[in-house]
Amino acid sequence: MIKASPAGPVCHTGADTCFNENNSSFSLEKLEAIISDRKNNPTVSSYTSSLFEKGINKIAQKVGEEAVELVSESKDENKEKFLGEAADLLYHYLVLLQAKNFKLEDVVAILANRHK
Repeated sequence: MIKASPAGPVCHTGADTCFNENNSSFSLEKLEAIISDRKNNPTVSSYTSSLFEKGINKIAQKVGEEAVELVSESKDENKEKFLGEAADLLYHYLVLLQAKNFKLEDVVAILANRHK
């Protein structure tokens, strides 16, 4: 389930937990935070940074390409390829949201409002 909460520390001390533990589990929120970091602190070796450098048109094009690839894979019975394309689409969608200065929680809020 996607939570509509910001990524980052959950303890007032800045640690992952109030017990000074590292929470290394993966989440969309953590991925979104990594994407945001690549946007704000670009590095030469980062694919994500290179997408931001190429601009909104390239990012949008990648989202479209990945969507077409996902649709194509959905017609076959190859679970790994389908899920791989779904992951690619979701990643590029998160990059597009960041490029437009939005977060996943903005989209989740709209879905929640529609669910009322």
